[in-house]
Amino acid sequence: MDVILIAAITVDGYIARHSNEVVDWSLDLRLFRKQTMGYPVIMGSQTKKTLAMDLDGRETIVVHRHNDPEIILGKLHSEKCFVIGGGKTYSRFAPYLTHLFLTAHPLIFGGGVPLFPDLDKEMDLIFLQMISVEGREGLYQFQYKVNRPN
Repeated sequence: MDVILIAAITVDGYIARHSNEVVDWSLDLRLFRKQTMGYPVIMGSQTKKTLAMDLDGRETIVVHRHNDPEIILGKLHSEKCFVIGGGKTYSRFAPYLTHLFLTAHPLIFGGGVPLFPDLDKEMDLIFLQMISVEGREGLYQFQYKVNRPN
């Protein structure tokens, strides 16, 4: 199964200004919806609280600190799933990620919630493609495959 991290990030690598922010600056929501529709989406409980809209058409899995990512992923029967935030959840699922879909937004926060606040191991990425975000000149989603040594 493909386990895909999908995130809107600032060019300095932040996913939010603070942990309670309802992100209203993301310009790629149509692309996010198109890519995640019909697939399970995994998020932390804090991210769930900050959603501005329901994620209809997708199985929503809210995880907590005590949940084991391997057990959660083992219960899914899908060709792919998406990990949609936040930073601590991205860090916890990092060993299981197969792909990263990152849309870099033209913003610099200079601080905030980093993409991986607790990453304990480097990730080697292989660039796959760059997708233009429809209707947004200069905004692209960068897609990477995680290179895992055998």
